[in-house]
Amino acid sequence: MSAAQRPPETDAPGIVRWDLAASAAARLTPPGPRMSARAMQAAVASMRRHAEASVDHVHRITGLEAARDLRDSTVLVVDRAGWSKANAQAFEVLMEPAVEALRRRRPEQFGAAATALGGTATAMEMAAVLGFLSAKVLGQYDPYAGLVSAVAAQRHPGGRLMLVAPNILTVERELNVEPEDFRLWVCLHEQTHRVQFAAAPWLREHMIEQINELADSLMGHAETLGARLTEAVRSLPGRGAGAEEPRASLGVVGLLMGRREREVLSHLTAVMSLLEGHANFVMDGVDASVVPSVKTIRRRFERRSELQGSLDRFVRRLLGMDAKMRQYSDGQRFVTTVVGTVGLESFNRIWEAPEHLPTEVEIHAPERWIERVLGPGAPPRRLLPAPEPPGMW
Repeated sequence: MSAAQRPPETDAPGIVRWDLAASAAARLTPPGPRMSARAMQAAVASMRRHAEASVDHVHRITGLEAARDLRDSTVLVVDRAGWSKANAQAFEVLMEPAVEALRRRRPEQFGAAATALGGTATAMEMAAVLGFLSAKVLGQYDPYAGLVSAVAAQRHPGGRLMLVAPNILTVERELNVEPEDFRLWVCLHEQTHRVQFAAAPWLREHMIEQINELADSLMGHAETLGARLTEAVRSLPGRGAGAEEPRASLGVVGLLMGRREREVLSHLTAVMSLLEGHANFVMDGVDASVVPSVKTIRRRFERRSELQGSLDRFVRRLLGMDAKMRQYSDGQRFVTTVVGTVGLESFNRIWEAPEHLPTEVEIHAPERWIERVLGPGAPPRRLLPAPEPPGMW
């Protein structure tokens, strides 16, 4: 969906006031560490420098030639409010087709009074989520940035990489690590995502299609939620799903979905596991010659994740961030196993077409992906230890 293909702007109220969500999130979130203007300018310049330097390392480790041409995407160093605004814009773009479909099916739900009240309430809920996350995320690649507006389509049609300066500064101080090393380490992960989408230019539209289908289906069948909840409760005791069934890894949420919804969510989970695991594979592909204090950074970063407070752990679990942690570890094991078995060149066929993306089952059984995509003539498996990935961004 290009910016030109988006439905025309209307004065009709929406089910979420995204501008309010972004502004409220900014008010809810502390700005970050205090620094002089000169020190902040130096830190921002340092992050930009490491973002640029990391591209060559990503190219060397991944073997993806797309790393040599990233002109259609940009690098931004942002504050927490800027991150919240960018993500509110992305959510609006991703949800718009499903909202429009719902508007056509049930126009009575989009009356001015109903949507004004509901849109404000939902916006405040989103603000709380964005506010919490904006103080945690170190960096993010947003492939959907070019869809926000015509201006955005010109500035960064391929997306934008955001480095959240206050959070990077906060964590590097908490860990007491070498700032320059830590900033490069963070950039390696985020630049890998940028290269992934450049290597697979079809991936953005594929993700949008899957997200739209899932959102449209969930919104269109909201009236059956009660019945599905009853079914979910009845299904819980003693009915563990097998490994072949997507609902097995989706918890109660999966039980509330129909089969097609579970299939789509399972596919999205597998793709995200691949993307995050591949980025961590790159991070673990550098040694002291690139990041001199990398062992110290890894050790302290992992320790920091283990020492999260009970409230922080509860909120992360509530927001599904524990599931994202599993995506990092599951995906990295998949990538490490495939690369160790067939090499980088064969692994990189994964970026050629949607059909080459792994299923959720294949994420946990990499040999199945090798057999399906590369064929029975692929080299025999070599058992390699899969390193434990670093903690959550």
